[in-house]
Amino acid sequence: MSTPVLFDVPGPRARSRARIGTAIGAVLIAALIVFVLIRLAGNGQLDPARWAVLFDPNSGVPQALFKALLKTLQVAAVGMVFATAVGLLLAVGRLSDHRWVRVPVSAFIEFFRAIPLLVVIFALYFVLPKFGVDLSAFAALTGGLVLYNSAVLAEIFRAGILSVDRGQREAAYGIGLRKSQVMSLVLLPQAVRRMLPVLIAQLVVLLKDSSLGFIIGYFELLRQARSLVEFFSRDFGSTYTFQLYVAAALFYIVVNVLLSQLARYAESRTRRSTKTAGTGDAELPAGVQMDASGGEAPPV
Repeated sequence: MSTPVLFDVPGPRARSRARIGTAIGAVLIAALIVFVLIRLAGNGQLDPARWAVLFDPNSGVPQALFKALLKTLQVAAVGMVFATAVGLLLAVGRLSDHRWVRVPVSAFIEFFRAIPLLVVIFALYFVLPKFGVDLSAFAALTGGLVLYNSAVLAEIFRAGILSVDRGQREAAYGIGLRKSQVMSLVLLPQAVRRMLPVLIAQLVVLLKDSSLGFIIGYFELLRQARSLVEFFSRDFGSTYTFQLYVAAALFYIVVNVLLSQLARYAESRTRRSTKTAGTGDAELPAGVQMDASGGEAPPV
């Protein structure tokens, strides 16, 4: 079994303190949940009649929320695919040996990382029409998500590629591989495993950022929930406001949890992949140790 080298194994006292801290944290969280539930019950927010509207087809609420969820997933899926593809190309461009490629790509990445996503969406939806380029709310929202997140993902890809041991790149060149082959066959397969958690985390952020479509009138999940609140408030006041926003939040939570589970599954498959077997946490045969540079230490 491999021994951790980046931190000391906690002793009995440290484990005891960790258990006590965990117990205290669990008690505090439980107390907070109980307090919130008591306050909600006191305001009548836990009344089953208020929650029934979320499941009553005659109210039109379930149909509207599911339709908005599909629109949200559509924007997120298109944004994820294009942002990942563009981000990978930008990362490769920033690592290029040619200055005329590297400099403009670096400027593009730094520019779109520096400005807020909302400003990008506003510029696409409100500024471009003044120059004769009319974009729909879907195109403006998707374009903003792609431009901003591709710049962020480019840095994630670049960091993952640079984290691969330099000797593997040199060995690949030594056996006659071209630069494109080194990138696609040696560096990327290993880098993907290392950057997968951060990559998925950024895609989760992209999914949540799709709620900014609310600002330009795109009927994603949050905008639809707000529309339903306005519709019911005309006859029932704020009776269903809390329930509708909670339903929208639960949709986001469920989708993000499923995306995280997909990431764990992909990571476990990557660990078993033959392409990344060389970077796995495999145990060495007895008597063989690794020195600090990653090579085999000579026998003592």
